[in-house]
This record gives sequence, structure tokens and C-alpha cells, in this order.
Amino acid sequence: MKEEIEVYHGSDNVFADMGLPDAEEMLVKAQLSSKINEIITKRHLTQAKAAELLGIDQPKVSALIRGKLSGFSMERLFHFLNALGRDVQIVVKAKPRSRQQAHLRVATA
Repeated sequence: MKEEIEVYHGSDNVFADMGLPDAEEMLVKAQLSSKINEIITKRHLTQAKAAELLGIDQPKVSALIRGKLSGFSMERLFHFLNALGRDVQIVVKAKPRSRQQAHLRVATA
């Protein structure tokens, strides 16, 4: 007997697809932490060295890398990116009329 599996096309935000509150903020924090992890990896930093650069302890770096982001604000993640030598630019603009709601977005260069 074959079991039917229902498949649907999700959005660009898995947190919203799961119906989680603050889904856009969760996605932005995940994207920022992913960029931080990418920089740490490219620079071949140990978690201890990354902790020293970021001004936090090694267990917090571990949590950050593993996506445990509840203890990190977006502002704090911005500061971590600055500490790793990255500029952070925030752009505020009008949303297109074609879209009902304004949203948060991370764009990396």
C-alpha cells in the first residue's frame, strides 16, 4: 500500500512556513549568524579566538555557530560583524505597492 505524501511549495522563509511568531526576525538573525560563521570559517578561527575577537565566551560562539540565537539581538550580531571587519548598512525604503506588508531582508555583498 502506497502512502500519499502532500507536498507544497514553501516561501523563502522556513520559519514563516512553520507558523512561528517573529518569523522575519528569526530569518534575519539566522542569515546574520550564517555570515558570521562563514567569516570565522574562512579566517580559520578557533571558537576561542573568535570569542576573543567578538568579546564573548567560547560557549556563546558555539551557540551562535549552532544556530542557538535566542540570546542574541540583531544589534549584537551587527556588532559581531563589525568586530570581524565587516560594515553593516541598514537601508530603509518604501515597500512596493504590489506587496501588502513591509519586511526585513539581509543582502550581502
